[in-house]
Amino acid sequence: MDLSYPPEVESFRDEVRAVLRSELPDEFAGLGSIVDPDDAHAWAEDWRTTLYRNRLIGVTWPEEHGGRGLTKLHQVALVEELARAGVPFGMPRDTFGVKMLANTLLAWGTDEQRARFLPPIASGAEKWCQGFSEPGAGSDLAALTTRAALDGDEWVVNGQKLWTSHAYEADWMFALCRTDPEASRHKGISFLLIPCDQPGVEIRRIRQFTGRDDFCEVFLTNARTRADLVVGPVGGGWGVAMTLLGFERGEEAATNPILFRSELDRLVEVARLRGVDRDPVIRRRLAECFVQVEVMRYLGYRILTSVVKNGKPGPESSVAKLYWSEYHQKVTNLALDILGVQALIPVGRQPLRDFRTDEPGVPADSTASWQGAWGNAIGGTIYAGASEVQRNILAEGVLGLPREPRVRA
Repeated sequence: MDLSYPPEVESFRDEVRAVLRSELPDEFAGLGSIVDPDDAHAWAEDWRTTLYRNRLIGVTWPEEHGGRGLTKLHQVALVEELARAGVPFGMPRDTFGVKMLANTLLAWGTDEQRARFLPPIASGAEKWCQGFSEPGAGSDLAALTTRAALDGDEWVVNGQKLWTSHAYEADWMFALCRTDPEASRHKGISFLLIPCDQPGVEIRRIRQFTGRDDFCEVFLTNARTRADLVVGPVGGGWGVAMTLLGFERGEEAATNPILFRSELDRLVEVARLRGVDRDPVIRRRLAECFVQVEVMRYLGYRILTSVVKNGKPGPESSVAKLYWSEYHQKVTNLALDILGVQALIPVGRQPLRDFRTDEPGVPADSTASWQGAWGNAIGGTIYAGASEVQRNILAEGVLGLPREPRVRA
């Protein structure tokens, strides 16, 4: 296996480094060094504009759709350099627009849909949220009941979506809706693009025990969207959704290990600051985390190779999601054990600091930082596909095992 980057990727890396040198002040210590949450958010918004201005958003998209036609290896090199500099590679909401929806439109959308939506996704002029989960359809997504019915040249949508991250700031939602209630579970579902700024869309924020409130519930009451804003075939939304989730999990397989390693390096520094780096139990647990991050890195290379070769990730990308989400609970539990009683000190209503956003510049033993990372890790084995679901995907899609019989009440 040749793990070196080709010359054209290294040339792109030099370009990214030049942008960082010219755009960041010499004394910049990473986004996490900005203490005030409002100031940090404002800086991150400005930084996203900087990335867009330097054509570092959507670098793998075709040039005719506003991208640069680069490879996934270029994307990995970009994330490596941004992680080293302690800056994010977009806002958290870009997961939905840039990574998930844009790639899905490139795979399934019409020319008109790509021309309409890709430019404002790249610029950040339009923000997106994901309308998949419902009160009775979380891990069992095919149980969704939100309905859409054609009324002339519009779809009329009724139902409820839950755990809809950043819906309060979204202009649009991509949603799974049941357009044929008589069809079987996985059929009769369509992938609709729904404008959020209309009377039929009510968004309520959900306050969690951590103080975080970027999750929302969305009530759709006779909400409307144009008849042509269906991605993929009507009734074929399940296949579109699986493509979208594959992009979410597959791309992270190559970039997450970079960020996890940065987080682990910070944790080693915490152990040193606390004087427990010589404790044999702590050293063993840190070593186990190091090994897992290295395994994750090579797994990411394997999945990335599949993406480069086949053009999209396969069901094996579920391995990466399962692996990193369970690892992250392990490493953040270790962080709180190292902090000891300080980990129990309330830090007020702080924004959660996810390892994929602003960890590098945070002081290593920041209680708020590690409490936030731990809070995120708790949900990591549920969101983007629960661990039980990932194991079923691997059993059936990779190992070829028979489906479990459904037990009906």
